Amino acid sequence: MAFFTKPSVDVKGKPGADIKLGAGVNRSHSGILGYLSGENAKYRPEPSPYLPQELIGGSIPHVAGMEEEAVWNAACQACGTEKVHYCYTIEGKRLWYLACPSTALASAPDSWCPLAAALPGNSEYWDRETVYIYEQEGLASALRWDPETGRMQVFMGASRTLLPRIQSMDANFVTINPEVATPVPWKNRQLHTERLSRAGAKLLLLVGIALNLVIFVVLAFQFVLTNTMHRDLSAARLETERASSQLMVNAYNALQSDVIKHFVRIQQLLDELRGINGTLVKYDVNDGHVTWEAYVPQAYGAGIGTIKGQVLPGIAPDGRVKIRGGG
Repeated sequence: MAFFTKPSVDVKGKPGADIKLGAGVNRSHSGILGYLSGENAKYRPEPSPYLPQELIGGSIPHVAGMEEEAVWNAACQACGTEKVHYCYTIEGKRLWYLACPSTALASAPDSWCPLAAALPGNSEYWDRETVYIYEQEGLASALRWDPETGRMQVFMGASRTLLPRIQSMDANFVTINPEVATPVPWKNRQLHTERLSRAGAKLLLLVGIALNLVIFVVLAFQFVLTNTMHRDLSAARLETERASSQLMVNAYNALQSDVIKHFVRIQQLLDELRGINGTLVKYDVNDGHVTWEAYVPQAYGAGIGTIKGQVLPGIAPDGRVKIRGGG
């Protein structure tokens, strides 16, 4: 059995020297949500170490894209509440996580659990045969993997009772030093949702203010143009007068229609043809020139009265001839 403290920097050849940090590690940065929600001034980049008394841990299968949801569901079921803080890493197609009820951090809101640094892929992790120990203010915790089942186990208790029990195990031990370990801040889904809400509200407010400023600038620019630009409407006035005159001429020409005159002429032809047993078959007006055709008895082929025309070749079945006239 050996008992030692892991150095702050891995040496080439040491266990864990080539292990990459897990995707679930939440680094100390506020991000864009901090800027949008206005929390940068309140943000603490380096949380203080704190060991919650209701700490739990475990592992679940890794489903790509569902890490946050899976860890949150497992932590909620284990803690019996939806208000939980958790952290996790990904290693060996499994999610290794630690969690505690949010109420356990009432006295340490800006804190992190040093035991999380021993999760696979984090800065203090060596291998699964090692037991990781952390002690604070008379409270001790230990993180180990069962050699038979491979399950991760978390032990909590008073230092005077837990440490002798842990040290009696046949294993190597690592005492976590929070001064050299890389902090792994807690995650909280409800706080993240509320931060998104605040960031969305602030973004909408900023967009509304910017839009109103743009509208104000456009209105001011339009007002300046309205009061400073000189309007030359003489060309528009002349064009309007010319269009109005042309419209009046067109209207006058439309009223000067000779339809009535042609109606009178047609009626006159019909009256005269009826008296000689004639039939009007055509009356054509083309560019003011009138052409008409009618069937009349052969005795009236030379015309009679105002019916004067030229006899066309051919005789109708009833013995009449066709004459063509104009005017």
